[in-house]
Amino acid sequence: MSEATKPGVEVPEGDAPTDLTVRDLVVGDGPEAQPGRVVQLHYVGVTFASGREFDSSWEQNRPFKFAVGGGRVIKGLDRGVRGMKVGGRREIIVPPRLGYGKQSPSALLPAGSTLIFVVDLLTVVAPTTSTRTVSTDPSGS
Repeated sequence: MSEATKPGVEVPEGDAPTDLTVRDLVVGDGPEAQPGRVVQLHYVGVTFASGREFDSSWEQNRPFKFAVGGGRVIKGLDRGVRGMKVGGRREIIVPPRLGYGKQSPSALLPAGSTLIFVVDLLTVVAPTTSTRTVSTDPSGS
């Protein structure tokens, strides 16, 4: 993708899916998001019920960064980016059980919401290695 811009998010017709739904809008050709790798992405999130935006990284041009499989984001987003390649844009529909469930993290996001994210994958890097020295001496000394 050349010069990415904030995408619009369209709510699909019909009932909200009960399973995680992933659809590539643009297939990337760079490194792949896999567990243990750190991804950096832009996203827009809307609720399935209203189509209203509840969050976005675009306004302040602050891409979001997390380790895939690290438990730092909702499960649906974590699972939804797996297999995505840098340069890609993906729609990820997250049912409540893989999102925020019965919790309401903000006034813009009612409890029990199905979420729709459109994600642009910017970078994928291997995790940084620790600077600690690990002893190979089984006694620990």
